Amino acid sequence: MPTLFPSELLNTFRAMAEIVYSGESYDSVYDAVCRSAVQLVDGCDHASLMLRRGGDRVDTVAASDEVAARIDELEKQLGEGPCLDAIDEDEPDQHICPDLSEGSKWPQLAGRIMEETEVRGMAGFRLRQGGMRVGALNVFSDTPGALTGDSLDQAIMLTAFASVTFAAVERGEEASTLRRGLESNREIGKAVGLLMALHDIDDDRAFEMLAKVSQEMNVKVAEVAAQVVAHHRRKES
Repeated sequence: MPTLFPSELLNTFRAMAEIVYSGESYDSVYDAVCRSAVQLVDGCDHASLMLRRGGDRVDTVAASDEVAARIDELEKQLGEGPCLDAIDEDEPDQHICPDLSEGSKWPQLAGRIMEETEVRGMAGFRLRQGGMRVGALNVFSDTPGALTGDSLDQAIMLTAFASVTFAAVERGEEASTLRRGLESNREIGKAVGLLMALHDIDDDRAFEMLAKVSQEMNVKVAEVAAQVVAHHRRKES
């Protein structure tokens, strides 16, 4: 079993987590995933991220460089490739072709890649969120045979982390919505203030508590806030 967590990998994961929890955009997280793939996956020189946009449409939302972006365009033009197959539910979650010169499941794509780029190996890894396939990570190598079993394990670990990361970004967007709600809903503001005082926490943590209860109870945030305020008033009376 390869060692998947050297200090560099842990540091990169921490950096990605900081991007998420500092309230950055989806684009920042997408870019971080591609940069991390180049840093973490053995043999990976370029990486891209494709996401499903409804129906059969897929878009490249991030790429480490122009080479990765170009190969994604070729894949979409030709309708074949590891990323498209990884998104297809009828196909396995991972697809790897370590040496394009030795033959490929995607002959048209392989031919164009070898003609137009220095890439000689590629792989695609399915990305899931909430049990649904939402996209795939593409990794490319300029060295034939450089994508190995260890590379496969590392990329699988990265896509798993990316799935968690995207979910965290969504929660971050919920927090932003709550902040906007403060301007128009006094009960939310009161509830946040009470939670901060009662639990000795900051406003971000108080927002998170309201959001979690709202989601678990399937009740609007404003209603949860009103219940918090009402409960506090009953305790004081």
